[in-house]
Amino acid sequence: MNTELVIQSAKESINIVVLKDGRLMELHQLPLGKNICSVFDIYLARVRRVASSLNAAFLDIGQDKDAFLHYHDLGPYFNYSRDFINQTIQKKTSKWNQLKTDFKEALPKDGVMENVLKKDDTVLVQVSKEPISTKGPRVVSEISLAGRFLVLVPFSNRISISQKIKDEKEKKRLGRLIKSIVPEGFGVVIRTVAKNKKVVDLDTDLRNLIRRWIDIHKKLKGAKTPKLISVERSKVLSLLRDILNDQFTKISVDTKELFEEVQLYLQKYVPEKEDIVSLCSAKKSLFELYNIERQIKSSFGKSVSMKKGAYLVIEHTEAMHVIDVNSGNRTNKHDTQEENALEVNLQAAAEVARQLKLRDMGGIIVVDFIDMHLAENRKKLTETLREHMKDDRAKHKILPPSRFGLIEITRQRVRPQITIKTREACPSCKGTGEIEAPIVLIDQIKEKLDYILLHQVMGKIILRAHPFIIAYLKNGFLSFQMRWSIQNRSILLLEEDNSYSLSEYVFLNKKREKISV
Repeated sequence: MNTELVIQSAKESINIVVLKDGRLMELHQLPLGKNICSVFDIYLARVRRVASSLNAAFLDIGQDKDAFLHYHDLGPYFNYSRDFINQTIQKKTSKWNQLKTDFKEALPKDGVMENVLKKDDTVLVQVSKEPISTKGPRVVSEISLAGRFLVLVPFSNRISISQKIKDEKEKKRLGRLIKSIVPEGFGVVIRTVAKNKKVVDLDTDLRNLIRRWIDIHKKLKGAKTPKLISVERSKVLSLLRDILNDQFTKISVDTKELFEEVQLYLQKYVPEKEDIVSLCSAKKSLFELYNIERQIKSSFGKSVSMKKGAYLVIEHTEAMHVIDVNSGNRTNKHDTQEENALEVNLQAAAEVARQLKLRDMGGIIVVDFIDMHLAENRKKLTETLREHMKDDRAKHKILPPSRFGLIEITRQRVRPQITIKTREACPSCKGTGEIEAPIVLIDQIKEKLDYILLHQVMGKIILRAHPFIIAYLKNGFLSFQMRWSIQNRSILLLEEDNSYSLSEYVFLNKKREKISV
C-alpha cells in the first residue's frame, strides 16, 4: 500500500493530508497566527481563581479564555517543580539541572487543589487540549518535551517504554541504555519508533531535548506572568514527527520554505527517507492535482457514501456524535438478511474508523449498525472495528454491541473537530430558500420584451434561460412563444442553458449580442 503525505500551504493554515493508495485517510489543519494556543505549548501562568467544587484552578495564560488545571494534572512532584520554577524566576538558581532527586514526598492522590494553589500563584503549565467550543485550553503542570524517539519529563525519575514494543529483550536494552545517559532528576518515555535504534540516535535525540529544557530555563529568569515560554518548534515538523513511519513512500510540498524545512528534518532524523520529499511547482494546487478537494467535499458531509449503495449518516450533538449505518439501495448478494447485514456492517466499520480519524472526532461516539442476531457476527464486527482503529493515535475505547445493536466508542478529544463546509447557497434563491414563481418571471420577461420592441427595432429576439423556464414558455398548443410572436409580428427564439439558475435569463439580437434592458 502506497502511503503519501501532501502538504499544502494556505493563507490561514497549513493543510496536511495522508493518502493511502490515493484515498484520503487523514486531514490536519494547522492554523497560522501569533496568538494561537496549541497542544504542547508551555506558558508561565497566574492562578486567577481556585474552584473547590471542581478540585481545579483557572489560570491566566494570556489567551481569551482561562486555562483549566485539574488537581490530578499537577503531577506527583508538583511541589519540587514549583520551588525550582520560583527560584529560577527570582534568579536564585542558575543551573538547569538543579532538580531535586528525592522523589519520596509525592502529592496525595486524593488531595484538594485549594491546599496546593491559591489566587495569584505562579505555575508553569503545558497545553494538553486546545480550546474547544466555549471551553478554554486544558493544561497540565507536568511538563514533557517530545522528540523523535524519546519524551523528556523533568522532575521525574521514571523510565517508561511504549507498550507497542512487545520484544522483552529490546525493552530491556532500551531501558538500560536510557538509564545510562539520562541526567539525574529527569524521566524519559521511550517511543515506539525507538525500537532497534542505535545508541547514537537516542543520545542525539536526548541532547536536543535537554537543549530545549535549557532554553526554557533561560526564558524563565525574571519572567512575569502570563507569558508564552516555549512553542513547538514547527507545527508541521511536530505532526511529521508523530505520523511519519516506514510506510510512507512520498511527501509532496508546494512551497520552497516548507520543502527545505521537511528535507532538513528528514536528513537529521530519518535519512533513509530523504529522497521521498519533492517540491511541486505545477500551476494546479496540490489538492487539485491529487483529487483531494473532491474527496474532502464527499467525505465531510452529513451523508457519506460507501460501495454498493450503502452509506453512513453522521450527526453531531452537544453531548455526542451519532453514526447511523444504512444499506441504502444495495442489492442483496447473499441468501439471508443476516449475511447481508454482516457484509454492510464490516464495510461500515472500516469507514467509521476512517471518519473518526479524518474528522478528528472526540468524546462519545455511538454507532447504530444494522441489527444482527448471531453473537458470532456481533463479535466479528467488534473485532473488525478494533482492527481498523488499531492505527489511530488518539486514545480510544470500544465497547461490545449493546442489546439494541449499538456500539459505543470513546475517543480522546485534543483538538476541535475538523468541519468542512459541504453546502453552498442556492444560486437561484441566494440562500433565502425562496425563488420567484414561474408566472412572476414570465410577466417580467413579457414586460422586458415589450420594452425592447418599443425602444429598439428588432425583427428577431433570442431569449436564453434555464431549461425549466424555456419549457414553461413552450408549453401548450398556443404557447407563450407563439402568442407573443403573432401579436407583435416578431420572431422570438428560445435557447436552453443548463448553467443558468432558474431566475436567470438574457436577451440577444440576431447578431447574438446582448440586449441591455
